[in-house]
Amino acid sequence: MDEQALEKLHPDYVKVVRIELAIAILPFLLVAAVLEFFAVMPTGLATLPLLIVLVVLVGMLPLRRYHARGFAMSDDRLRVVRGVLFHADVVVPFSRVQHLDVTQGPIERFYGLATLTLHTAGTHNHSVALPGLEHAKATAMREQIRAYVKRESM
Repeated sequence: MDEQALEKLHPDYVKVVRIELAIAILPFLLVAAVLEFFAVMPTGLATLPLLIVLVVLVGMLPLRRYHARGFAMSDDRLRVVRGVLFHADVVVPFSRVQHLDVTQGPIERFYGLATLTLHTAGTHNHSVALPGLEHAKATAMREQIRAYVKRESM
């Protein structure tokens, strides 16, 4: 396979990841604040480290994830590259695709983004998700892959 240049995800993917991380950390921050308010814990012992984690995770991680992800689609396969700490370069031949999903969570929907998931035959790495695509692009990619699978099965 020739090395095709990777396409980047939509830039709003960074915002989506930031919001999702902030929502995930918020309950812990609230519990820590309540514990400190009722003097169960000394002031700042829990909230300060959580605020630091929040700033680091929400400030830095989404941008690093965005720069570490990319994809390339050819006539017969999809290549997905991802990973900040653990790098993965996955190539999915369309002939292995069993079914396809285009999904949107509420935050993705707000930004007009979607996740394309390819489910393949086999047990190891049986699905590959590609988040951060414009919804129209994700559905167009799904239709292109579906057309290939339909053509090959005839």
